Amino acid sequence: MTAIVSARRVSKLFGALKALNEVSIDIPAGRVQCIIGPSGSGKSTLLRCINQLEKIDAGSMMVAGELIGYRIKGDALHPLSDAETARQRLKTGMVFQRFNLFHHQTALQNIVEGPVTVLKRPKAEAVDQAMALLTRVGLAEKRDAYPIELSGGQQQRVAIARALAMNPEIMLFDEPTSALDPELVGEVLTVMRDLASTGMTMIVVTHELGFAREVAHDVAFMDKGEIVERGEPAVVLSTPTQHRTRDFISAVLR
Repeated sequence: MTAIVSARRVSKLFGALKALNEVSIDIPAGRVQCIIGPSGSGKSTLLRCINQLEKIDAGSMMVAGELIGYRIKGDALHPLSDAETARQRLKTGMVFQRFNLFHHQTALQNIVEGPVTVLKRPKAEAVDQAMALLTRVGLAEKRDAYPIELSGGQQQRVAIARALAMNPEIMLFDEPTSALDPELVGEVLTVMRDLASTGMTMIVVTHELGFAREVAHDVAFMDKGEIVERGEPAVVLSTPTQHRTRDFISAVLR
């Protein structure tokens, strides 16, 4: 299978902290890759490097067949311009823990903003697409609601629709249910299950082990900036070979 994301010995430093330590991973197109691990293990940093919110300090990363962050000229790597980086970033849609909706805009306006402003789509076309996406996430009746009028689960569903409106090739989810009350988690996971069933490539950082077991094609366990263990969900989540993986899963299920 062709890898749509390919990381080779990627490292990321924050001062003396090595958030990523020579991480290598290939993620095929059309697959759901879940990443689990304790806080501070590098999971979110890996997503942010894929989305170029952080620049890697060593190694290389390919996204959708393109080296990201740099271009090769002769024998040297040259950083991309901000405009080139922004163009590459359009290949990925990212959903954060804290929704990040524009509070002065309605649900519909939040979704329309990117396609009209960034992609220069006609307003009417963007509105039609936004309404289709709101319907898809079960929120058509909330088109004129402002974020403050929505529950956390509803805000996160709008955030998913907003990311999808940019027609990304890959969807990145950074613990999308961690800020939600327990009774609201299910409605967001239902939308994510539906999205996975369409063949969208998804990379999901999560503590929802049941979701990972049910939906993921592959699970990677990270700790201290490294991928410690990786494989099929039934294996990694039920019979992990590494003690760090076993300790983490036991703690989560306790």
